[in-house]
Amino acid sequence: MIAEQDPIVACRASIATHSKSFHLASRLLPARVADRAAVLYAWCRRVDDAIDLAPPDGRAAALARLERELNSVYEGESQRDLTLRAFSEIVQANSIPREYADELLAGMRMDVEGVAYPDQDALLQYCHRVAGVVGLMMCHVLELRDARALRQAAHLGLAMQLTNICRDVIEDWELGRLYLPDDLLTRAGAPHLRERLGKPFPREFRQPVSFVVRELLGRADGFYRSAETGIPALPLRCGFAVRSASRIYEAIGTRILARDAAITEGRVFVPARSKLGLIARASVHSFGDGMASLRSKRANQPLLKDVPALRFPDDILAS
Repeated sequence: MIAEQDPIVACRASIATHSKSFHLASRLLPARVADRAAVLYAWCRRVDDAIDLAPPDGRAAALARLERELNSVYEGESQRDLTLRAFSEIVQANSIPREYADELLAGMRMDVEGVAYPDQDALLQYCHRVAGVVGLMMCHVLELRDARALRQAAHLGLAMQLTNICRDVIEDWELGRLYLPDDLLTRAGAPHLRERLGKPFPREFRQPVSFVVRELLGRADGFYRSAETGIPALPLRCGFAVRSASRIYEAIGTRILARDAAITEGRVFVPARSKLGLIARASVHSFGDGMASLRSKRANQPLLKDVPALRFPDDILAS
């Protein structure tokens, strides 16, 4: 008889397989927190793959299945699937609001329905749904005690997703998707680019799209700066891991800009040696956070529980 696989082991395997950057950052976390982060990552990956790997005519059904699964998790039903079982446990143990998980599925629905993005606000709503809420859920996993830092966690998700979009313009195009907002495309001189979806990427739009990529990376930079101000609210090792992941992702944007945002020159990667250097610098910065935490009363505050969910845009983009 074959022994059943440990749900945590299955979730660790997911993050190790699908994201080198997040896997590296997760290894900096305390073991108990790393396990929970791996579970959350595995569920988010399950959601993403269910849509991206489904045939076009099967995506609506895949989304409906995900919604049924989420209902089952939040109703406390027993789960046979390893990822769902582990996710159900951290939902209960860490008081992860249902609203955040619902928003993630709403972001998947935008992909299923092929939503266009007329302006940056519409794009930011998508980014919040597929990444900002992941940052918010992660706060419950990373033992954040100061709810005032939740907004900055959402900003890190926005920054990372904008970076993803800028890195993956051609890959997304080949999947029939264009996340670049129409207002920026029009300003750059490519108002009709969306009409060309389904065809090879037009050479004449490379320069306008490079302009849009630079604009979006500038917007991401503002969110990275905001996110940095919230990291000291996390426990020391958790803050170190988050800061490391943030700087690795930000380095992707820096490398895109270093080649003049040329979108057709292949996917940008941060080499392992560069990642280690970024982690080393993050450790120095995090040491200062640790010294400050010794002088604070943060450890005496309760973990996040019964905290109202933040909502887009008022709670996220308010100045």
